[in-house]
Amino acid sequence: MATVLHWRSRAASVWGELPAIARHAGTVLAGQWAVMAFGVTDTVVAGRHSDAALAALAVGSAIFVSVYVALMGVVQALLPVWAELHGAHRYPAIGRSVRQSLYICGATSVAGMALLLSPAPLLQWADVPVALRSDVVRYLGVLALGLPAALLFRVYSTLNQSLGRPLLITWLQVGSLALKVPLTVWLTLGGGGMPALGVTGCAWATIVVHFLLLAIGLWLLRTQPLYRPYAFWKRMEAPDAVQLKAFARLGVPAGLAILVEITSFTLMALLIARQGTVAAASHQVASNLAAVLYMVPLSIAIATSARVGYWLGAGQAQRASAAVTAGLGTAGVTAVLLASMLWSARNVVAGLYTSVPAVAQTAAMLLGWVALYHCADALQSVSVFVLRCYRVTVKPLLVYCVLLWGVGTGGGYVLAYGGWHGLGPWPSPETFWITSAAALAVTAVLFLLIVRRAVRTAITLPAE
Repeated sequence: MATVLHWRSRAASVWGELPAIARHAGTVLAGQWAVMAFGVTDTVVAGRHSDAALAALAVGSAIFVSVYVALMGVVQALLPVWAELHGAHRYPAIGRSVRQSLYICGATSVAGMALLLSPAPLLQWADVPVALRSDVVRYLGVLALGLPAALLFRVYSTLNQSLGRPLLITWLQVGSLALKVPLTVWLTLGGGGMPALGVTGCAWATIVVHFLLLAIGLWLLRTQPLYRPYAFWKRMEAPDAVQLKAFARLGVPAGLAILVEITSFTLMALLIARQGTVAAASHQVASNLAAVLYMVPLSIAIATSARVGYWLGAGQAQRASAAVTAGLGTAGVTAVLLASMLWSARNVVAGLYTSVPAVAQTAAMLLGWVALYHCADALQSVSVFVLRCYRVTVKPLLVYCVLLWGVGTGGGYVLAYGGWHGLGPWPSPETFWITSAAALAVTAVLFLLIVRRAVRTAITLPAE
């Protein structure tokens, strides 16, 4: 009888968390899809400009996303810190913590700009066609100028998510599309006295939007009453070595883990670029769709980690456990539904991205593997966000290194260009998607096991 009552109580707690996670995730998702629409806009407009522009965008965006998302991960890893302080009602401490995070943001901006302004060695190592390199270098040089603004806005975004107030961010991200879309079309394709800038036009449109978002975010932070309890605008303190070390212990492994995850995509793009324009362009379509789908579990992960961090800060590990179960369950169900829809419509979707038959045919083939990839991606992404709440960051990093780099990208390279035990060589972008999907599936299983152990440990610790 006691067991039955326990599971009824457990089920009630999980169901009780679902509405909060769904509302938060739905709000975040609208904003995330708006941001992803930036990439979709760039892909479609560059494709209309020329196949070469689309191929250059595939390589350039892969490099930029690798740098930006890894650095963004360092900042976003602070979400559970601020959520815990919020759960413990330590509001002035949140303000001080956010001010200290600006030192982290400054350091990451300098490092990121240095990398974006020096892509030549990487392009040469990856054997990217010479005809694409100049466009890629110009594209990354422009985006480097907007990196500090993008990371500072990410601090503001992470803060709002940790406080359970993502709506302002969503409105800003959705509204920014009204500027991004026409500006991209104008600068990339030209018109009205503006020469066609090609893929570089996509970059200029992006940084204009980043600076505008930052300006509005700072204005809101200064004027909105909801931020007053946190006293954000106090005098900036000197760097606090203890707090910055705590940030680094959480943020650096998290950022490196994201770097490994995203560079597996980057390496795919660079290695597939060796196969020519059709392969590179079709991979760009597939990776863009994978990124669009990823916004769903990412939003669920953000919402789940905010709830888990809040309950851990409030000293209620059982409620945090219920939030973990609700988040993972939601991610699993939505992943299966979205993957099924993509599988059924893969030919139609590929045709929307490009008018080149060869690119559309290859992209449709890749989208079948993207559907399978997404199911594993959904579970592992929520798991890794949850693990940060429990301060588990090194194990995910090691798993990513072995499986995503070693099995996913490394296995794809061997099969595509070398062959293995009678298989291959198979110089097709499909090879990389097959091995990456398999690697991510194993990753998801391992992460779920680590989550289970971390949650159980947190529940038993108070009794010890």
